[in-house]
Amino acid sequence: MFRLLGNKKLIFLLVCLILFIALMGLTFGERKSLTWPEKFLKDTVSFTQGLFYKPAGIIAGFFENMGMLSDVYEENLALKKKLSDYALDTIRLNILEEQVGRLEEALLFSERQKQANRYIWHFAEVISASPDPFDQTININLGEKDGIRENMAVATVDGLIGIVRNVAPFSSSVQLISAIDYRVDTTKAIAATTKENEESFGMIERYTEENFLEMNKIESTDSIEVGDTVLTSGYGEVFPKGIVIGTVVSRGVSDSGITHKAMIKPAANLTGAKLRQVFVIEVPEP
Repeated sequence: MFRLLGNKKLIFLLVCLILFIALMGLTFGERKSLTWPEKFLKDTVSFTQGLFYKPAGIIAGFFENMGMLSDVYEENLALKKKLSDYALDTIRLNILEEQVGRLEEALLFSERQKQANRYIWHFAEVISASPDPFDQTININLGEKDGIRENMAVATVDGLIGIVRNVAPFSSSVQLISAIDYRVDTTKAIAATTKENEESFGMIERYTEENFLEMNKIESTDSIEVGDTVLTSGYGEVFPKGIVIGTVVSRGVSDSGITHKAMIKPAANLTGAKLRQVFVIEVPEP
């Protein structure tokens, strides 16, 4: 019986070997078409691959798109940062160009003034302005260490703006001429004349609500007229002679009926928050 089983196994192996050799012959031989088992097997494998390939492609495409979105987001952030930096650089450049322009103008003005008179013009930066509308003062970055003293006149390239009131070692407070009021003891009137006629004379004693300087004590026979340029006369030894104050816009009889008064439009901007660079005028000792 065991011999019969062994013969059956041998016969089975021989049959399998014959089938394998036949299959190999069919496979490696030159053929024009596939056999039906090969076709079946190929279609089965292709169908199975298709079942897995499409979902795998969708998932892979999803993650690839997510990666691309992440790259686009990072590129947008980098672009926004570059645009922001460019805008800041443009603003800084504009500010620097404006500062250079003001400094060049101030330098030319200072040189012209040196040639015109013997005053010393100390260039100063405005570091702050009082926010109180009733306190018409600004602070500058020059003080006692720079030779600044109280009652020195202060001007811009356009004209007179004020007088030094308080001095610290490294800074000073400037009272603007917009604070002038003859009814207040802490302000000083300005003795004035005109560029057109040095014989003209008046006292600037008040700054009006209409933003004009009121010039009083003008003789009725004085030749001052609308359009004249008003200058400091130098009388009183507070404001140096020859500093531009403004332009006459009107003239009429004063309230007393004896003398005349004139309204002066200031040549310089008297808004503290808009002032950037000023000159402190030093008159050398004789």
